[in-house]
Amino acid sequence: MATIKLGYAPTRRSIFSAPDAIKYRGLTADRLKELGIDFVDIDDINKEGLLYDDHDVKKIAAKFKAEGVDGLFLPHCNFGTEYVCARLAKELNVPVLLWGPLDERPDENGVRLRDTQCGLFATGKVLRRFQVPFTYMTNCRLNDPVFKRGVKDFLAVCNVVKTFRNIRILQISTRPFDFWTTMCNEGELLEKFNIQLAPIPMTELTEEIKAVKAEGRKMAEMITYINENMEVKIQENQVENVAALETAMEQLLERYGCNAGAIQCWNALQTELGIMPCAANSILNEKGIPMVCETDIHGAVTALLVEAAGMDETRGFFADWTIRHPDIENGELLQHCGPWPISVAKEKPRLTYPLAFDHPGSLTAEAKHGNITLCRFDGDNGEYSLLLGNAKGVDGPKGMGTYLWIEVDNIKRLEAKIVEGPYIHHCVGIHKDVVPVLYEACKYIGVKPDFYDPIEEDVKAYLRGE
Repeated sequence: MATIKLGYAPTRRSIFSAPDAIKYRGLTADRLKELGIDFVDIDDINKEGLLYDDHDVKKIAAKFKAEGVDGLFLPHCNFGTEYVCARLAKELNVPVLLWGPLDERPDENGVRLRDTQCGLFATGKVLRRFQVPFTYMTNCRLNDPVFKRGVKDFLAVCNVVKTFRNIRILQISTRPFDFWTTMCNEGELLEKFNIQLAPIPMTELTEEIKAVKAEGRKMAEMITYINENMEVKIQENQVENVAALETAMEQLLERYGCNAGAIQCWNALQTELGIMPCAANSILNEKGIPMVCETDIHGAVTALLVEAAGMDETRGFFADWTIRHPDIENGELLQHCGPWPISVAKEKPRLTYPLAFDHPGSLTAEAKHGNITLCRFDGDNGEYSLLLGNAKGVDGPKGMGTYLWIEVDNIKRLEAKIVEGPYIHHCVGIHKDVVPVLYEACKYIGVKPDFYDPIEEDVKAYLRGE
């Protein structure tokens, strides 16, 4: 599971009850500890451990930066001081969670201690004036289920943003000539999003494979892993090549400081090595290191975002939209030659030959059914968006490669969305509903969310705590 650290900066305003604010500062911190949240306090900044004095902002910001916080939590323990909240948030440039506890009933004389909701209204407005995007968690009690859900979802949002801001992709060779769909604008990705590519030629990979074979030990360990986790249907020397390829790619990923990769999976590799890279990709994907096909850089970005939204607990799978289901009106086949992680399969994968090629090295296995999220980061003509939606696994005809028949609400609407763009025939699926997290993360990463079903209002309602 991903580790996310929050900067905890509870706030108050002077005209409301300071003792009550201090009380809720402690109660909120205790609740975060109960939930296992890693956070950095400000109890050493002033005697109250509260954000209200403008002179404390730089000290708090310096502490949070030194601690490497991934998000800022601003509990309004009474009304709150909106401008110091905004100044701190602007300085940190991390996702911001805005929340306050429900006020108690006024006493018999009509006295109120906190007016928290009113303060939240004020801070939301000032954050907008500072052009600071923020996440709002509904005004609720600490033990309400929506508090736990909201904080956990915010951690996942922080993980997506943290991942997106630190993407470096190993590009192994050029895209296949015939795949004009997978071209990308390397300079624009760097300029807009700081997404960095590390391109290497195919010969660098093959030289690394030779070195792996000469060393021997790591390749032998990988052969053992393959035999234990796959039903092997190819020759022993071909298994050795799969193992050496996976090890070589993993070493290159580490050497270039990359957290994902994209490989030209045909046809130069087959000339050099005599295998498909699908099974080797699958092993990397199982380790949480996305390696996608056909040099699809945008696909690698998608895979990183999807798994980050799932807090790195669940593996995603890189898929083709292929054909309509022959029997289910809104059904579709998601498939690829065989690169899906082993944990996605509902059966032991077979290491064999793919559907459309004469070289071995791919997996065949049907994926588990259940509810899934489907996603695609893509762009053209300088505009980028994130296609989002849900589907469910269904029964269908037997397939080759790694595959899953799915059903969506309206396949014609989805089909038109993909054709009209800016998307292509590739997507990433995950057995988890991460649509709300990805939608919320879009406000921080400068990417437009784009639903293939009209569910935006439902997602907003979920994020509001409804």
